[in-house]
Amino acid sequence: MLPESVAREIIASHQQRPRNRGELVGAPFITLENPSCGDRVTVWVRLENDTIADLHSDGKGCAISQSSASLMTVALKGRTRTEARALAATFREMVMGEAASGRADPQLGDLRALSGVSRLHARRKCALLPWRALEGLLNAHGVGRPDGFPDVFSDGPASTDS
Repeated sequence: MLPESVAREIIASHQQRPRNRGELVGAPFITLENPSCGDRVTVWVRLENDTIADLHSDGKGCAISQSSASLMTVALKGRTRTEARALAATFREMVMGEAASGRADPQLGDLRALSGVSRLHARRKCALLPWRALEGLLNAHGVGRPDGFPDVFSDGPASTDS
């Protein structure tokens, strides 16, 4: 787990200066909303072979949802689908407070800044919103979960706006 001051700094940095922000022209996208708090996230992905060649997001909402989207784009760009799904599963476990050791996995890097969300039940959906969008996008565009891969997101399928 990161020191709280470092976590706050990472979250604020990604909220104020989001990375990979804005439309990725020509790439498929999904927009999801969290009606309970008003968060809205759009995620675009460009795949080359089995690799996430580019990943962008845009949206409006709380610091948690927007920084999670920005952090996600940085963490997953250049990874294979299998690597991205494994990291997404680890991230979800951390956010839901299900991590085996009770500590955030070091492989999550700066995503560990969001580990405190596990104590804030209402904010879990905020942190997972962009990840649900990516999951829905990958599934909707014929790049779904390999056989036997567990559901990463349990609160229903993503809707598409593409």
